[in-house]
Amino acid sequence: MATLEEIEELIAQVAEGDRAAFQRLYALTSGKLFGVALRILGSRAEAEEALQDSFVKIWRNAERYRATGFSPMTWLITVARNTAIDRLRARRARNEHLSEAEEMASPQPGPEAQAIASGERAQLLACLEELEIDRAEAVKGAYLMGYSYQELAETYGVPLNTMRTWLRRSLLKLKECLTR
Repeated sequence: MATLEEIEELIAQVAEGDRAAFQRLYALTSGKLFGVALRILGSRAEAEEALQDSFVKIWRNAERYRATGFSPMTWLITVARNTAIDRLRARRARNEHLSEAEEMASPQPGPEAQAIASGERAQLLACLEELEIDRAEAVKGAYLMGYSYQELAETYGVPLNTMRTWLRRSLLKLKECLTR
């Protein structure tokens, strides 16, 4: 497992066009980023395509990393998440639905991955329970289901800026809870 400093250094090298650093960055982070895309898209094939698109964006935009102020994994996860959400929205716009055969063909994660995910999931669920119910549901809608802020504002009957505030404050509370 690489440290955040190593990942940050790899991103800096990728920004300079270092292909070996890009390969190492992919090897170290692709599993996590694939998991993010798979959770959002629910389709292994689409998640693989989203992962590929994400790494193309990372290659092209690595020099922008420093300007974001995010930790390196947060930046990488944000790229993957946004790419997956863009695909999800495009799918919704086309009204495409996965066939049962595609859903059944998706293999389950292995026991180790399930154990890790189970622990992380339990911690996240416990932290979500600390939020007000509508705030927790809005966070799930935005970051797991790919709904836009506007869609959520309409669903909850609040102004768009109120929804943005809900989500920002909820994420800060979640961050605080997850670091305890």
